[in-house]
Amino acid sequence: MIMLREELARNWWVFVLRGVVALIFGFIAFTRPGLTLGSLILLFGVYAVVDGVMGFIAGIRGRAGSLVFASILTAIAGVLTFAWPGLTALVLLYLIAFWAIVRGVAEISAAISLRKLIRDEWLLGLAGLASVLFGLLLVFRPGAGALSVIWLLGGFAFAIGILLIGLGFRVKGLAHAV
Repeated sequence: MIMLREELARNWWVFVLRGVVALIFGFIAFTRPGLTLGSLILLFGVYAVVDGVMGFIAGIRGRAGSLVFASILTAIAGVLTFAWPGLTALVLLYLIAFWAIVRGVAEISAAISLRKLIRDEWLLGLAGLASVLFGLLLVFRPGAGALSVIWLLGGFAFAIGILLIGLGFRVKGLAHAV
């Protein structure tokens, strides 16, 4: 337990860096929401096409039929992203929602595990709860519109950023307690 606590204290800056990146993303989401949504869709489309092509090549070389099939589907998803960006935005909304829920549950679980190692682990648990609530809001209110989703994502990023920075500085304090 002491080694894990020392490792957390040594890497306190990772939490702070994650928080800072979240704050930057939140700022961009609020100030340039159209750019944020368009960039997310474009980035996914490019990723899917490149990943599909590379996976296809690997599948052919490795004679892995299932990888070839999955890679073709991935490349098609990328092409469809460019053909129907509006539909991609809705699918992306659900992807973000389920990501937020899974992330939140994992962070709550981590906070429970860390409660015997660190103080103020509730910050991580609260970040997890915020993530779950954000994901559920997206699932049950998808008609809110793509731009409002970006603003929600920006607000979520701000909240997570502040909580992670707070956690990082709390964990940094472990170095003196060890």
